[in-house]
Amino acid sequence: MKRPIKHLLVVTSLAMSLQANSQDTHFSQIFETPLLRNPALAGLFTGDVRIQGVYRSQWNTVTNAYKTGSLNGEVKLPVGKGDDYLTIGGQILYDKAGTVAMSSTHILPALNYHKSLSGDRNSYLSLGAMGGWVQRSIDRSKMTTNSQYDGTGYNPSLSDGETFAKSSYSYFDASVGMSFNSQLGQSVDNNIFVGLAYHHLNKPSKLSYYSDAKSEMSPKWVGSAGIRMSMTDNSYFTIEADYSKQSVYSETIMGALYTWKIGDGETSKYALHAGAYLRLKDALIPVAKLEFKPIAIAVSYDANISQLKTASTGRGGFEVSLTYQKFMDRFNSTRDAIRCPRF
Repeated sequence: MKRPIKHLLVVTSLAMSLQANSQDTHFSQIFETPLLRNPALAGLFTGDVRIQGVYRSQWNTVTNAYKTGSLNGEVKLPVGKGDDYLTIGGQILYDKAGTVAMSSTHILPALNYHKSLSGDRNSYLSLGAMGGWVQRSIDRSKMTTNSQYDGTGYNPSLSDGETFAKSSYSYFDASVGMSFNSQLGQSVDNNIFVGLAYHHLNKPSKLSYYSDAKSEMSPKWVGSAGIRMSMTDNSYFTIEADYSKQSVYSETIMGALYTWKIGDGETSKYALHAGAYLRLKDALIPVAKLEFKPIAIAVSYDANISQLKTASTGRGGFEVSLTYQKFMDRFNSTRDAIRCPRF
């Protein structure tokens, strides 16, 4: 009876997730998913344009793997003749999990305004917003439940016993956030940022495949902070952390990367980043990143340290990311700007 029990668990968890508060998807490479952390972190980079893609595969040893993909893009534009900036961006997120291929697709445009707080150094207060369309669906043809097992075994002609009114639904989702980004000391390469975001501010409701179900998505708070400090002319150290809370669930992830520039520090196009992150009570995450401007590739792996480590044999999630980031050849590029948002 292992097969029916396995599928019953999948369906049961599906039904529970549809009618109860659930946690959002997450990535370990938080430095490559800024808009998912806080829309006010959009534009906090050196350059005019940035495109980031991340792919995550998780829990292959336990069930059908959770597969999650993120794609975000940002374009930074000076505002007027002052030091203010506007970042226009967007986030696309796709997630698929389980035997029944429960999937979600998010398309979320974003806007962030950076207000300069100083005429002498990089110091900005940013207000960002992001909102758009989300669709969730399942493949009901892949469902099997105990109702479809008779005395001799599995019988696909029997009803699955579920009363789904539909196999997909969609809703509008929105988030807002603020961040403070500032230069430390005299070097423009030394920076700090702090931010706070409020996700699902509109509390999307009727999130269910059952037409008579009443459910509401819980808002989520995310606090973020980071610091980058030069160690030598050819190296620097980055420390950052996120704390998120949604309903009764909370998550803390923190980590550090050490970066070596290869070649001349001022004009080097190559860099190697290495370090580790920790998701408290869940996973230890070694990270390696190779940068050859304007492209960067990063890989990480979640080594499970939670109570599920026996079932998962210590395996967690694998992530790989690809980033494109550069200045553009245009009249209003931020390349020669004395002050601009960066981290």
